[in-house]
Amino acid sequence: MKLLLPTTGAVLLALGLFTGPAPAAAPVDMVTVPAGSHRPLFTTAEEPKLVPVAAFLLDRLPVTNGDFLEFVRANPRWQRSQVKRLFTDENYLKHWAGDLELGAQARTNQPVVWVSWFAAKAYAGWRGRRLPTVAEWEYAAAASPTQLDGRNDPLFQRALRQWYSTPAPDELPRVGAGLANVFGARDLHGLIWEWTSDFNSAIVTGDARGDTGLERLLFCGAGSVGAQDTENFPAFMRYGFRSSLKAAYTVHNLGFRCARDLPATLATDAEPAITLKP
Repeated sequence: MKLLLPTTGAVLLALGLFTGPAPAAAPVDMVTVPAGSHRPLFTTAEEPKLVPVAAFLLDRLPVTNGDFLEFVRANPRWQRSQVKRLFTDENYLKHWAGDLELGAQARTNQPVVWVSWFAAKAYAGWRGRRLPTVAEWEYAAAASPTQLDGRNDPLFQRALRQWYSTPAPDELPRVGAGLANVFGARDLHGLIWEWTSDFNSAIVTGDARGDTGLERLLFCGAGSVGAQDTENFPAFMRYGFRSSLKAAYTVHNLGFRCARDLPATLATDAEPAITLKP
């Protein structure tokens, strides 16, 4: 049986979460994520337990090889043979057949991987967009196909645990094959890891040259101490993975999607009161 889900606006209106009229339409390849708040996995005395998240636009799907091919065609300095090693490691786009040729290992509709944070940021800027923040990504990714707070969705939680405990396949599936969440975004889980604009913020609690307090929390035996949800295995995995990255790294299952600030006219129309409670 095919499950037909209502649009994001219809779901939120039905739940009584909008304080104003339904939001205006986002670009066709983006979804509107209404304002709310994100509860970080770890907090400190200096950091709030709830991080406000303004309404924003998020790509419906991860960026694909086909999308990124258009970017490097228009920006030769980001082609594999031209890119500066300051901005990416030696594995950048290693699965492509050439600078402007995808080949059998990189189909057009697969998510682009083996791209650095610098390359992802440059692509987003070229599109007039940006990378989502950790708070934005986590907030959007907390929604399941049927619920704003996916922690209350047993099927969603089971699928998350299965994916985060399973190695990535040698050949990545195409984008868009997974169910959309209630905002309309697909593949936030179950396909690839994704870069965020502030991916390294998880391990910075003070002077970045010497402060590793949160890093110790993540990797020592008592890593769950201080966590807001000690049973959230996928969140521990994401925070641990992000903290291991550097901006020039490329990984076989790490890609990205773009975000954009919501224009003022749309933000006025999309003022819900959504808070994901513990």
